[in-house]
Amino acid sequence: MAIVEKEREFKFTVDDFNVLRKLSNTYSGIQVPDERFDMFYSRLSKRVRKLGLRDFKEYCQYLNNHPDDEFTEFINAITTNLTSFFREQHHFDYLRDVVIPELLMRNKATKQIRIWSAGCSTGEEPYSIAMTMLENMPADWDIKILATDLDTNVLQTASDGIYTQDRVTDLSPDILKRWFMKSKSSPNHVKVKSELQQIIQFKQLNLMQEWPMKTPFDVIFCRNVLIYFDRETKATLAKRYAKLLVSKSWLFIGHSESLNQICNEFELVATTSYRKNT
Repeated sequence: MAIVEKEREFKFTVDDFNVLRKLSNTYSGIQVPDERFDMFYSRLSKRVRKLGLRDFKEYCQYLNNHPDDEFTEFINAITTNLTSFFREQHHFDYLRDVVIPELLMRNKATKQIRIWSAGCSTGEEPYSIAMTMLENMPADWDIKILATDLDTNVLQTASDGIYTQDRVTDLSPDILKRWFMKSKSSPNHVKVKSELQQIIQFKQLNLMQEWPMKTPFDVIFCRNVLIYFDRETKATLAKRYAKLLVSKSWLFIGHSESLNQICNEFELVATTSYRKNT
Protein backbone atom coordinates (compact mmCIF):
# COMPACT_ATOMS: atom_id res chain seq x y z
CA MET A 1 0.00 0.00 0.00
CA ALA A 2 1.29 3.44 -0.90
CA ILE A 3 0.96 5.95 1.94
CA VAL A 4 -0.81 9.12 0.84
CA GLU A 5 0.04 12.33 2.66
CA LYS A 6 -3.05 14.55 2.81
CA GLU A 7 -3.69 18.18 3.66
CA ARG A 8 -4.61 18.02 7.36
CA GLU A 9 -4.90 20.17 10.45
CA PHE A 10 -1.40 19.06 11.44
CA LYS A 11 1.30 18.14 8.94
CA PHE A 12 1.97 14.39 9.15
CA THR A 13 4.64 12.95 6.87
CA VAL A 14 5.80 9.43 6.11
CA ASP A 15 9.00 10.25 8.02
CA ASP A 16 6.94 11.18 11.08
CA PHE A 17 4.98 7.94 10.76
CA ASN A 18 8.15 5.88 10.46
CA VAL A 19 9.63 7.48 13.58
CA LEU A 20 6.49 6.78 15.57
CA ARG A 21 5.93 3.22 14.41
CA LYS A 22 9.59 2.38 15.06
CA LEU A 23 9.17 3.64 18.62
CA SER A 24 6.02 1.55 18.98
CA ASN A 25 7.75 -1.57 17.70
CA THR A 26 10.86 -1.08 19.83
CA TYR A 27 8.80 -0.65 22.99
CA SER A 28 5.94 -3.09 22.48
CA GLY A 29 7.00 -5.41 19.64
CA ILE A 30 3.83 -4.47 17.76
CA GLN A 31 4.18 -4.40 13.99
CA VAL A 32 2.60 -1.31 12.42
CA PRO A 33 1.76 -1.72 8.72
CA ASP A 34 1.37 1.13 6.24
CA GLU A 35 -2.41 0.76 6.51
CA ARG A 36 -2.30 2.33 9.97
CA PHE A 37 -0.98 5.68 8.71
CA ASP A 38 -4.39 7.37 8.92
CA MET A 39 -5.16 5.67 12.23
CA PHE A 40 -1.94 7.05 13.74
CA TYR A 41 -2.90 10.54 12.61
CA SER A 42 -6.45 10.24 13.96
CA ARG A 43 -5.36 8.90 17.35
CA LEU A 44 -2.30 11.10 17.88
CA SER A 45 -3.61 14.40 16.51
CA LYS A 46 -5.49 14.72 19.81
CA ARG A 47 -2.16 14.66 21.63
CA VAL A 48 -0.60 17.17 19.22
CA ARG A 49 -3.54 19.50 19.78
CA LYS A 50 -3.57 19.10 23.56
CA LEU A 51 0.17 19.77 23.81
CA GLY A 52 -0.14 22.89 21.67
CA LEU A 53 2.31 21.65 19.03
CA ARG A 54 2.41 22.78 15.41
CA ASP A 55 2.82 19.44 13.66
CA PHE A 56 3.87 15.81 14.05
CA LYS A 57 7.53 16.59 13.63
CA GLU A 58 7.31 18.62 16.81
CA TYR A 59 5.39 15.78 18.45
CA CYS A 60 8.17 13.31 17.57
CA GLN A 61 10.67 15.70 19.14
CA TYR A 62 8.48 16.19 22.20
CA LEU A 63 8.10 12.43 22.63
CA ASN A 64 11.87 12.00 22.40
CA ASN A 65 12.54 14.82 24.90
CA HIS A 66 9.78 13.97 27.38
CA PRO A 67 9.49 10.16 27.41
CA ASP A 68 8.49 9.97 31.08
CA ASP A 69 5.63 12.41 30.56
CA GLU A 70 4.36 11.36 27.15
CA PHE A 71 5.28 7.79 26.30
CA THR A 72 2.40 6.20 28.19
CA GLU A 73 -0.03 8.60 26.47
CA PHE A 74 1.51 7.67 23.11
CA ILE A 75 1.15 3.92 23.64
CA ASN A 76 -2.37 4.30 25.03
CA ALA A 77 -3.42 6.32 21.98
CA ILE A 78 -2.21 3.86 19.34
CA THR A 79 -3.25 0.64 21.06
CA THR A 80 -6.41 -0.85 19.58
CA ASN A 81 -8.81 -2.24 22.18
CA LEU A 82 -11.76 -4.08 20.69
CA THR A 83 -13.54 -6.48 23.00
CA SER A 84 -16.90 -7.54 24.39
CA PHE A 85 -18.34 -9.82 27.04
CA PHE A 86 -18.10 -13.49 26.04
CA ARG A 87 -16.44 -12.61 22.74
CA GLU A 88 -15.70 -15.87 20.88
CA GLN A 89 -18.21 -17.75 23.02
CA HIS A 90 -16.77 -21.14 22.06
CA HIS A 91 -13.76 -20.54 24.32
CA PHE A 92 -16.00 -20.04 27.34
CA ASP A 93 -18.03 -23.11 26.41
CA TYR A 94 -14.80 -25.14 26.24
CA LEU A 95 -13.67 -23.66 29.55
CA ARG A 96 -16.97 -24.72 31.14
CA ASP A 97 -17.36 -28.14 29.52
CA VAL A 98 -13.78 -29.42 29.31
CA VAL A 99 -11.31 -27.37 31.33
CA ILE A 100 -13.24 -26.89 34.57
CA PRO A 101 -14.20 -30.58 35.00
CA GLU A 102 -10.58 -31.61 34.51
CA LEU A 103 -9.26 -28.94 36.87
CA LEU A 104 -11.75 -30.05 39.52
CA MET A 105 -10.12 -33.48 39.40
CA ARG A 106 -6.52 -32.37 38.88
CA ASN A 107 -6.41 -29.63 41.52
CA LYS A 108 -8.67 -31.18 44.14
CA ALA A 109 -5.82 -31.37 46.66
CA THR A 110 -5.08 -27.64 46.57
CA LYS A 111 -8.49 -26.36 45.45
CA GLN A 112 -6.65 -23.59 43.62
CA ILE A 113 -6.95 -22.35 40.03
CA ARG A 114 -4.81 -19.62 38.47
CA ILE A 115 -5.71 -17.96 35.15
CA TRP A 116 -4.02 -15.20 33.16
CA SER A 117 -5.89 -12.88 30.77
CA ALA A 118 -3.05 -11.34 28.72
CA GLY A 119 -4.20 -8.31 26.74
CA CYS A 120 -7.35 -7.86 28.82
CA SER A 121 -8.29 -4.46 27.34
CA THR A 122 -11.27 -2.87 29.14
CA GLY A 123 -11.92 -6.00 31.21
CA GLU A 124 -14.75 -7.79 29.44
CA GLU A 125 -12.60 -10.91 28.91
CA PRO A 126 -11.45 -11.45 32.53
CA TYR A 127 -14.93 -10.69 33.84
CA SER A 128 -16.37 -13.25 31.39
CA ILE A 129 -13.79 -15.77 32.62
CA ALA A 130 -14.69 -14.97 36.23
CA MET A 131 -18.42 -15.44 35.57
CA THR A 132 -17.77 -18.79 33.90
CA MET A 133 -15.57 -19.99 36.75
CA LEU A 134 -17.80 -18.87 39.61
CA GLU A 135 -20.94 -20.28 37.97
CA ASN A 136 -19.36 -23.70 37.55
CA MET A 137 -17.03 -24.11 40.53
CA PRO A 138 -17.65 -25.04 44.18
CA ALA A 139 -17.72 -21.99 46.43
CA ASP A 140 -14.77 -23.13 48.56
CA TRP A 141 -12.20 -23.08 45.73
CA ASP A 142 -9.51 -20.40 45.53
CA ILE A 143 -9.75 -18.86 42.05
CA LYS A 144 -7.50 -15.99 41.02
CA ILE A 145 -7.34 -14.26 37.62
CA LEU A 146 -4.45 -12.01 36.60
CA ALA A 147 -5.54 -9.52 33.93
CA THR A 148 -2.84 -7.49 32.17
CA ASP A 149 -2.60 -4.96 29.38
CA LEU A 150 -0.12 -2.45 28.00
CA ASP A 151 -2.67 0.40 27.99
CA THR A 152 -3.14 2.09 31.37
CA ASN A 153 -6.38 3.81 30.31
CA VAL A 154 -8.21 0.58 29.50
CA LEU A 155 -6.88 -0.99 32.69
CA GLN A 156 -8.52 1.79 34.69
CA THR A 157 -11.84 1.10 32.97
CA ALA A 158 -11.40 -2.62 33.65
CA SER A 159 -10.57 -2.06 37.30
CA ASP A 160 -13.59 0.23 37.77
CA GLY A 161 -15.87 -2.38 36.16
CA ILE A 162 -18.36 0.24 34.95
CA TYR A 163 -19.83 -0.10 31.45
CA THR A 164 -22.42 1.68 29.32
CA GLN A 165 -25.72 -0.09 28.78
CA ASP A 166 -24.89 -0.84 25.14
CA ARG A 167 -21.92 -2.98 26.25
CA VAL A 168 -24.24 -5.47 27.95
CA THR A 169 -27.26 -5.53 25.61
CA ASP A 170 -26.29 -8.96 24.23
CA LEU A 171 -26.08 -10.58 27.66
CA SER A 172 -28.96 -12.70 28.91
CA PRO A 173 -31.29 -11.32 31.61
CA ASP A 174 -30.02 -14.04 33.96
CA ILE A 175 -26.39 -12.96 33.57
CA LEU A 176 -27.30 -9.29 33.97
CA LYS A 177 -29.26 -10.00 37.14
CA ARG A 178 -26.60 -12.29 38.61
CA TRP A 179 -23.45 -10.30 37.87
CA PHE A 180 -24.33 -6.63 37.30
CA MET A 181 -26.00 -3.78 39.13
CA LYS A 182 -26.90 -0.21 38.23
CA SER A 183 -24.02 2.18 38.71
CA LYS A 184 -24.70 4.70 41.47
CA SER A 185 -22.09 7.14 40.16
CA SER A 186 -22.80 6.93 36.41
CA PRO A 187 -26.39 7.09 35.07
CA ASN A 188 -27.15 4.70 32.22
CA HIS A 189 -24.19 2.56 33.23
CA VAL A 190 -23.89 -0.81 34.94
CA LYS A 191 -21.23 -2.04 37.33
CA VAL A 192 -19.95 -5.57 37.75
CA LYS A 193 -20.55 -6.99 41.20
CA SER A 194 -17.70 -7.05 43.69
CA GLU A 195 -17.80 -10.85 43.73
CA LEU A 196 -16.16 -10.78 40.29
CA GLN A 197 -13.73 -7.98 41.08
CA GLN A 198 -12.46 -9.76 44.17
CA ILE A 199 -10.91 -12.60 42.19
CA ILE A 200 -9.29 -10.44 39.47
CA GLN A 201 -6.06 -8.47 39.76
CA PHE A 202 -5.47 -5.87 37.04
CA LYS A 203 -1.85 -4.95 36.23
CA GLN A 204 0.01 -3.15 33.48
CA LEU A 205 2.41 -5.43 31.61
CA ASN A 206 4.50 -5.06 28.48
CA LEU A 207 4.72 -8.55 26.96
CA MET A 208 8.08 -7.65 25.43
CA GLN A 209 9.67 -7.05 28.81
CA GLU A 210 10.34 -9.26 31.82
CA TRP A 211 7.32 -10.97 33.31
CA PRO A 212 7.22 -10.79 37.13
CA MET A 213 4.89 -13.78 37.52
CA LYS A 214 6.49 -16.89 38.99
CA THR A 215 3.48 -19.03 39.92
CA PRO A 216 2.40 -21.24 37.00
CA PHE A 217 -1.05 -20.88 35.45
CA ASP A 218 -3.72 -23.46 34.69
CA VAL A 219 -5.14 -21.43 31.79
CA ILE A 220 -3.89 -18.50 29.70
CA PHE A 221 -6.08 -16.36 27.46
CA CYS A 222 -4.01 -14.41 24.92
CA ARG A 223 -6.60 -13.60 22.29
CA ASN A 224 -6.14 -11.22 19.37
CA VAL A 225 -2.71 -10.20 20.64
CA LEU A 226 -0.32 -12.38 18.62
CA ILE A 227 -1.76 -10.94 15.41
CA TYR A 228 0.20 -7.72 16.03
CA PHE A 229 3.62 -9.40 16.16
CA ASP A 230 6.01 -10.82 13.60
CA ARG A 231 6.58 -14.57 13.34
CA GLU A 232 9.72 -14.61 15.50
CA THR A 233 8.03 -12.66 18.29
CA LYS A 234 4.95 -14.91 18.15
CA ALA A 235 7.19 -17.96 18.57
CA THR A 236 9.02 -16.37 21.49
CA LEU A 237 5.78 -15.45 23.24
CA ALA A 238 4.29 -18.91 22.74
CA LYS A 239 7.37 -20.51 24.32
CA ARG A 240 7.19 -18.09 27.24
CA TYR A 241 3.53 -18.96 27.73
CA ALA A 242 4.40 -22.66 27.69
CA LYS A 243 6.95 -22.14 30.47
CA LEU A 244 4.31 -20.46 32.63
CA LEU A 245 1.67 -23.14 32.16
CA VAL A 246 1.20 -26.16 34.35
CA SER A 247 1.73 -29.46 32.54
CA LYS A 248 -1.07 -30.27 30.06
CA SER A 249 -2.74 -26.89 30.58
CA TRP A 250 -4.52 -24.61 28.10
CA LEU A 251 -3.82 -21.57 25.94
CA PHE A 252 -6.64 -19.75 24.11
CA ILE A 253 -5.77 -17.44 21.20
CA GLY A 254 -7.80 -15.25 18.83
CA HIS A 255 -10.04 -16.29 15.95
CA SER A 256 -7.56 -15.19 13.26
CA GLU A 257 -4.46 -16.56 14.99
CA SER A 258 -2.65 -19.91 14.85
CA LEU A 259 0.38 -21.61 16.39
CA ASN A 260 0.77 -23.90 13.39
CA GLN A 261 4.46 -24.10 12.41
CA ILE A 262 5.23 -21.44 15.02
CA CYS A 263 5.47 -23.42 18.26
CA ASN A 264 5.56 -27.20 18.74
CA GLU A 265 4.94 -27.08 22.47
CA PHE A 266 1.16 -27.02 22.04
CA GLU A 267 -1.42 -29.20 20.33
CA LEU A 268 -4.68 -27.90 18.88
CA VAL A 269 -7.61 -29.36 20.84
CA ALA A 270 -10.50 -27.17 19.63
CA THR A 271 -11.02 -24.00 17.60
CA THR A 272 -8.08 -21.71 18.49
CA SER A 273 -7.77 -23.67 21.74
CA TYR A 274 -4.42 -25.26 22.51
CA ARG A 275 -3.05 -27.58 25.16
CA LYS A 276 0.53 -27.82 26.33
CA ASN A 277 2.08 -31.08 25.13
CA THR A 278 3.96 -31.92 28.30
